[in-house]
Amino acid sequence: MPTYNAPLRDMRFLIDEVFDFAAGYEAFGLTDASPDLVSAIMEEGARFAGEVLAPLNRTGDEEGCTIENGEVTTPKGFKEAYQQYVENGWGSMTGPLEYGGQGLPASLGLVISEMIASANYAWSMYPGLSHGCAAAIRAHGTQEQKDLYLSKLTPGTWTGTMCLTEPHCGTDLGLIKARAVPQADGTYKVTGTKIFISCGEHDMAENIVHLVLAKLPDAPAGTKGISLFIVPKFLPDASGEKGERNSLVCGSIEHKMGIKASATCVMNFDDATGFLIGEANKGLNCMFTMMNHARLGTGMQGLCHGEASYQSAVEYARDRLQMRSLSGAVAPDKPADPIIVHPDVRRMLLTMKAFNEGNRALSYYTAQLLDKAHYSTDEASRADAENQLAFLTPICKAFMTETGLEVTNLGMQVFGGHGYIREWGQEQQVRDCRISLIYEGTNGIQALDLLGRKVLGSQGKMLMAFTKQVHGFCKANDAHPTLGEYFKKLAALNVQWGELTTRIGMKAMQNREEVGAASLDYLMFSGYVTLAFFWLKMAVRAQEQLDAGTSEKDFYLTKLATQEFYFKRLLPRAQAHVEAIEAGADTLMKLTAEQF
Repeated sequence: MPTYNAPLRDMRFLIDEVFDFAAGYEAFGLTDASPDLVSAIMEEGARFAGEVLAPLNRTGDEEGCTIENGEVTTPKGFKEAYQQYVENGWGSMTGPLEYGGQGLPASLGLVISEMIASANYAWSMYPGLSHGCAAAIRAHGTQEQKDLYLSKLTPGTWTGTMCLTEPHCGTDLGLIKARAVPQADGTYKVTGTKIFISCGEHDMAENIVHLVLAKLPDAPAGTKGISLFIVPKFLPDASGEKGERNSLVCGSIEHKMGIKASATCVMNFDDATGFLIGEANKGLNCMFTMMNHARLGTGMQGLCHGEASYQSAVEYARDRLQMRSLSGAVAPDKPADPIIVHPDVRRMLLTMKAFNEGNRALSYYTAQLLDKAHYSTDEASRADAENQLAFLTPICKAFMTETGLEVTNLGMQVFGGHGYIREWGQEQQVRDCRISLIYEGTNGIQALDLLGRKVLGSQGKMLMAFTKQVHGFCKANDAHPTLGEYFKKLAALNVQWGELTTRIGMKAMQNREEVGAASLDYLMFSGYVTLAFFWLKMAVRAQEQLDAGTSEKDFYLTKLATQEFYFKRLLPRAQAHVEAIEAGADTLMKLTAEQF
């Protein structure tokens, strides 16, 4: 059975050496997050992920969830693992102190989330969505709503969901039909059907808090007429505890390709009692708080499946004997050499390693931005962090899941025929990872968001804020004695990024289809350049440690070798995306619908 061991050394390299989380915590007054405490939390998180959750990954996939009379039962061991999670305080780590949280920084929470999701992604979705639900209530709820729901969501006593899409509308939420009728007591009667609701019904917590998009009777058409409602499975009683059952039910659970242990529900609301959160007809703005949280988490999913796949693939490649090395026997005492000696196997493993470690650096950088946006007392600093997060979120979601699926596919390929067999775990990683490119807004939607709304919509300001940072880094290291050639390459790509954006914008002024035609290739180009930036950040630090005479020479030499592989073998893909963009919209729009 596949195992998972949290890559603590690589995590600490980013936390301590590349991004210096401790300095940030000190600057924001987060004195409780001392290096010793952070280290202890990481060690215990690795143990919980590896010993409690990882063993449930395959069994959960094979057993799946079951439904009877609208009640969903999760696989064996899931509920007990969740109770450990709550009792040990994992869910409350980053929650506010006033609601039973520990007040630890979001960046530390993200590190633990990576461990948990890498060990068992399906299980991680049950508590994972609660964080986004709590964030939306915290940002937009009344004080009464915060006091009531956050005191239950923060420790994990209750879990949360987001109920957006419906059978007929998919991503186009302006078409939703769910209705909310105001009542004399200030509540609303919510009626409608929502589909693809992750963890909408389960047996792991005593109550489930649904955030539901619906329209008021007099709502304007389209997205301007959407409101957001809190609709709990059990209505809170006068003391704030679980009270009478609300009029909502899980109609069915989906039979899915992957993440089978996560209940994906059809939820039917039939005059269910709901409570307006935020302003009427401003629900989509409120929901974006939760959606952006979920999109960063989905980007992490690509990394998590990729890491788990890589760990198994490396172990297998070291043990599996097949053929001899082209340069002669490496293991002459054995009937064949381990497949890790073969160049093509190394190509696959290095591709997996380069994407995993680059994506982890990108994730941890966004984690720092979350801390900055939440804790900084400087308004300009918070605004900068929020703008960078807005710009990087679609890149995280789409690029990390596209490359994450590539990594898991490569993991299966390393195993050869055994990768296609269930017992080795690789086919599950591929199945589980595949959804990450689809939900929380397909990657095509993310690409449109990046190019159309974030970059062109800001007249290039969001892009320039990031490329200015890359430019400064390259300029400061232009004459680096060992990495100079790579800095010149990154600097040239950074200039090309701006020029490419300008050309797309000029063409779009004549034909708006150019934005849609260019968007996914533009996002992928952006992702490759962004990872190059973070790989050089890691390489600079690795070289500094080697120059200082580190005792961990092998670790840092491995970083430099992987950075070189990324620049020479993977980064050239960026130019293929440029060529595709330059082909223009006409290559996509020539055919009529009937000609397909």
